[in-house]
Amino acid sequence: MATMSERSDEGLVHYELGLERQYTTAKFQLATNQLEDSSVLKKLRREIARTRTEQRRREIEQSLPKDSLRAQHVSSFDPSGSADQGGSEDASGGGFLKGIVDKIGGNE
Repeated sequence: MATMSERSDEGLVHYELGLERQYTTAKFQLATNQLEDSSVLKKLRREIARTRTEQRRREIEQSLPKDSLRAQHVSSFDPSGSADQGGSEDASGGGFLKGIVDKIGGNE
């Protein structure tokens, strides 16, 4: 996996968006008692902060306004391509909602 400084601007924004998606999933799992390790939330928050700091450093370096890198590259983000983000979604599909459907349907 590439470090933040090795990523392109677009790759950095996509990495952050993937982390935010993982964070949202983890929060949802915590609320439904499906998250085994709650320290994941803290780790994800910190990694998101590191990524945003690197984005801001690049914006300052390029004399760009705040959040311009994100605005420029957010439209090309593909949430289903979670391989680089280390997503924990099941390969058979369903994502974080699959667990809820299984609980409601009794398929635990």
